[in-house]
Amino acid sequence: MAGAASDYHRGDMDIAEQVSTFELFNALTKWGSLFVGALLLFLTLWFCTPAGFLGAAIATAVVVGLGVFLLRDKPEAAAAH
Repeated sequence: MAGAASDYHRGDMDIAEQVSTFELFNALTKWGSLFVGALLLFLTLWFCTPAGFLGAAIATAVVVGLGVFLLRDKPEAAAAH
């Protein structure tokens, strides 16, 4: 007896929705991690060290600036899509 017919054909599916969901998840993870790390740094420096509010704010601004610079989408990565 022949095998059962299948509606699935490898490589024929439109995966645009899965790709956009995957990219959204990656972006939320990346920027969310930066936010949580910066918040943790700010609160730790403000309340647990003699740096105070201003020292914590300056250190956090530096970390956020570096994080945005390093985590942003690169032009060569966008061209690959």
